[in-house]
Amino acid sequence: MGWRGWPWRRPLYWLQRLLHRHAALGPLFVLILSSVVFEVLRPGFLRLVNISLMLQQLAVLGCLAVGQTMIMLTAGIDLAVGAMMILSQMIMGELAINAGVNSVLALVIGVVFGGLMGLMNGGLIARVRLPPFIVTLGTLGIFTAIGLRLSGGATLFFGGSALAGSAISSSSNALLWTGTTLSVGSFTVTTGVLVMVGLYVLFAYVLAWTAWGRHVYAVGDDVEAARLAGVRVRSLITSVYVVAGVIYGLAAWVQIGRVGSVSPDISSTLNLDSITAVVIGGTSLFGGRGVMMGTLFGALIVQVFDTGLELVGVNALYLPLAEGVLVICAVALDHWIRAIRD
Repeated sequence: MGWRGWPWRRPLYWLQRLLHRHAALGPLFVLILSSVVFEVLRPGFLRLVNISLMLQQLAVLGCLAVGQTMIMLTAGIDLAVGAMMILSQMIMGELAINAGVNSVLALVIGVVFGGLMGLMNGGLIARVRLPPFIVTLGTLGIFTAIGLRLSGGATLFFGGSALAGSAISSSSNALLWTGTTLSVGSFTVTTGVLVMVGLYVLFAYVLAWTAWGRHVYAVGDDVEAARLAGVRVRSLITSVYVVAGVIYGLAAWVQIGRVGSVSPDISSTLNLDSITAVVIGGTSLFGGRGVMMGTLFGALIVQVFDTGLELVGVNALYLPLAEGVLVICAVALDHWIRAIRD
């Protein structure tokens, strides 16, 4: 009769099928549960002011996770997301601050350069057929070195500074636009948060309702079957990395607006944090399964744990421990859910 025939296991089978159909359901439950727990431990955790701060802190990681999601849907992985974002913002800052280029043009060039970095990764993976892990691990070092060489290790400040070397022109406000705040009562968000939300809405639509999105899922689910069905697999994989690179360029724009400067010294954990958010959000490491809404929930879970543990007085050293446990649990859950096909 099989294990599914046992009455006490039927609820588990029902849950397995439910989570298989709705990838975002599990992360949503974890997000609600963790938020309630931290509210009980620290009353006021869910106040609008605190939620506003968490969303503003989440904006950059949330953007990076959009690109990482599409790559992982093709059964790939990108270890260079943080380095690509940093290099894109360094290019924007160098052009606008030190070269006097109009900020809109500097922004466009930085985003395009992000796409070119994605093209490099995608070309090596799809055309040369190198493993995504190895390619992006290598380009992580390459892009990091270029960013440090370009900046000389110095932070560039908008408006002039001893470190900046020169003042930026008044037309440069476009680069700082993502730091503009919008308030409704005690709830305040930046335009960078709105950019992040816009990316999720856009690519949720693209993945669900366009042929390109369906091909992304098909390639991640079974490359050979997708090829036999007429999908141009190499071109599709290359395009996914290019689009992800453009998104990383937009994340650089959000980062500039958030801090008001351009620095090569940004959290070195962004690469792994983006993977963590995507995996916790229900996207399979094996490709072919996951949704953008789940990734958003996953990124929110990471931020909730980060803020919540800090507010309840837990040593910051335990945050990686909590994230590690969440990742392992998420991967184990994904393995269990995928077993429904067997």
